[in-house]
Amino acid sequence: MTKSHLIRIGSRKSALALAQAELVRNQIEQQHPSVNTEIITIETSGDRFLSQNLYEIGGKGLFTKEIEQALIDNHVDIAVHSLKDLPAEFPQQLQIAATLKRHSPFDAFISYHYETVDAMPQGSVIGTSSPRRASQILAYRPDLKVVPFRGNVQTRLRKLADGVADATFLAEAGFERLYLDTPDLHRTKMPIEVMLPAVGQGTLAIQIRKNDEIVADLLKPLNDNLTALRTKAERSFLQEFDGSCRTPIAGFAALNEEELTLRGQILSFDGTRQLSASQTASSDQATALGKAVAKTLLDQAGPDFFGTQAV
Repeated sequence: MTKSHLIRIGSRKSALALAQAELVRNQIEQQHPSVNTEIITIETSGDRFLSQNLYEIGGKGLFTKEIEQALIDNHVDIAVHSLKDLPAEFPQQLQIAATLKRHSPFDAFISYHYETVDAMPQGSVIGTSSPRRASQILAYRPDLKVVPFRGNVQTRLRKLADGVADATFLAEAGFERLYLDTPDLHRTKMPIEVMLPAVGQGTLAIQIRKNDEIVADLLKPLNDNLTALRTKAERSFLQEFDGSCRTPIAGFAALNEEELTLRGQILSFDGTRQLSASQTASSDQATALGKAVAKTLLDQAGPDFFGTQAV
C-alpha cells in the first residue's frame, strides 16, 4: 500500500467516538507508516433524537446505521464502533474485520454525592436510559427511582451536576478513553454479580465492506484474537434474542486457556424477574456456546418474560 492510499475512517461526532476513532487511526499508522488516514464524522439518528428513549425510536442501531450506509456507499473505508452499540444483525454487505484488545468490560457507578450504590439512601434517583442497567439496578435496589438519562458522556455528567439524578452508570472503558479528570466525582466499578456487562462492552469493532481484501489485510494486525473469541460467543448469544437496547440482556465471556465460559442474563424491565445461565465450552465452539446459553434462558423464560417497558 502506497503513501497515496487514503483510509477514510467513519465515526460519530461525540468526543468519545472521536477518541476511539483516533485510537484506531494511531494503531493503523503505527502498523502501516506509509498509509494516510482521515477521520470523517457522521451524525447519527441516535445523536439527533435525544429527547426519546432509544427503544421507542428503533434501538441501538440508530448509533450505527448512517455510518454503515456511508461505508456501503463508499464514502468511508472503515467504520469504528463500540461493539456494544452494534446490533446483533447488520447489513449483509458489511463485516467486522477486527476487534481491538478489550478494555474494561465493566460498568462504573458515577455520582457527585455517593461513593457506591449501597451508600445511596432509599428513594434516590438513578439516571439511565439503558434497559439493562435499569433492570439490573432495580433488581438489586428496588427502592431506588430510575429516570431517563440520554446524551453523550459530558452531557450526562452535566445532568448529574445539575441535579437531574443523584447517580448514573457509564461504561468504564469509555470513561477511561476520554481521560476525564472531574473533581469531586465518585467512580466505582460495579460488581459483575450486580451488573453483568452488555455484550461486547469495552471492545472497539472495525467494520468494512465485504470482499475489501486490501483493507481487511491492513487491519489484521489490529485484531486481538482473544477478544474476538470472547465477543463471538457473546454476540452469538445476543443474536438468539434478536437483541437490541430494547430488551434487558447481558452477556459476558471469559477465556481460561482453551476454554470459554459464557454467562448470560435476561431480566424483566422492572427488575422483578431475572434469569441467569452459564456454560463452558472449548474456544473453537464460541458460536455454539452462545446459542446454547441463550436456549437455556429462552426455555426457562417463556414468551411473556420481558413484560412491559418500565423506564
